[in-house]
Amino acid sequence: MQTVTLGRTGEKVSQLSLGCMLMGTRTSEADSTEMLDRYLAAGGTFLDTANCYCWWHDRGSYGGHSEELLGRWFARSGRRDEVFLATKGSAIPRDVDAVFSSDGEPDWAEAYRTFEGAGAETIRRHVDDSLRRLGTDRIDLYYVHVDDRATPLVETLAALAEMVQAGKVRYLGYSNVRAWRLAEIRRLCAEHGWPAPVAVQQQHSYLRPRAGLDHAGIANSEHLDLLRTYEDMSLVAYSPILMGIYNDPVKRESHGKFIDYRGPDADIRLAVLSELAAELSVTPNQLVLAWLMQQRSPQVIPIIGPRTLDQYQAALPALEIKLTEEQLVRLDAAGA
Repeated sequence: MQTVTLGRTGEKVSQLSLGCMLMGTRTSEADSTEMLDRYLAAGGTFLDTANCYCWWHDRGSYGGHSEELLGRWFARSGRRDEVFLATKGSAIPRDVDAVFSSDGEPDWAEAYRTFEGAGAETIRRHVDDSLRRLGTDRIDLYYVHVDDRATPLVETLAALAEMVQAGKVRYLGYSNVRAWRLAEIRRLCAEHGWPAPVAVQQQHSYLRPRAGLDHAGIANSEHLDLLRTYEDMSLVAYSPILMGIYNDPVKRESHGKFIDYRGPDADIRLAVLSELAAELSVTPNQLVLAWLMQQRSPQVIPIIGPRTLDQYQAALPALEIKLTEEQLVRLDAAGA
């Protein structure tokens, strides 16, 4: 596995990040540990988690499962210094029990409406709680998980700068944030001398969002333009294969992830992707990961979030796919 530089920090991270969201809940402790060991053995270094993972798995839980599992793995393996560790805060509902409906499923609209947010006291508490669960003295990259429009940005950014100054956090990032807000965040950081985000984590894949979509969490043309302009920020892409829908047309048509992309543009891009995948004897999922890792303007670091060891192993061949310039142009040019 090759490494890339995160923004202009000088920090080298693996070109493929391992998402740990399901570790400790849907993925067992044994399989999670095996996956982490295999990832490091393959040259991986960039782990991604969050304090909220996964409150929605157990009613009455406030999350922390993934961070706690990583903390136990660090304690057993002694490998904390071998990884670049990212976690996030701000996206836990104030009253988790209240966001579950009578059928036992979370009401995501209500959850988003009642997230604790990114106020100064919340950030301080979330950072300290994450450090305790992870069993570490510093977080390499700390994201505001979901942009908090109800809290003044100066309060959030001052608190984040305080965490960096205290040595609890090394670098900062933002996730699920609109491009114009990122521009304002950068302006305020420059004005006050605060550390600015070096990473932006958005949902990003080969398919492009459908026309007219209004979704703060999906990278759109405005995000990409901003990131091309300011190369001191890297795009860290979550859900890069959209939960595996590229490999299975039947699954794709009934999958909620496809709703935000469905349309003529997606149809054409899927056809070209499938053709090239067949020519290269790889899966469409693997080809999407390879395409993302070869993007340079802006640079993209995809996060894989496998639930099983088989899913993890299925992603690794993407590291060996080296697309030619002609193949990259063919993929990029596809669309309505």
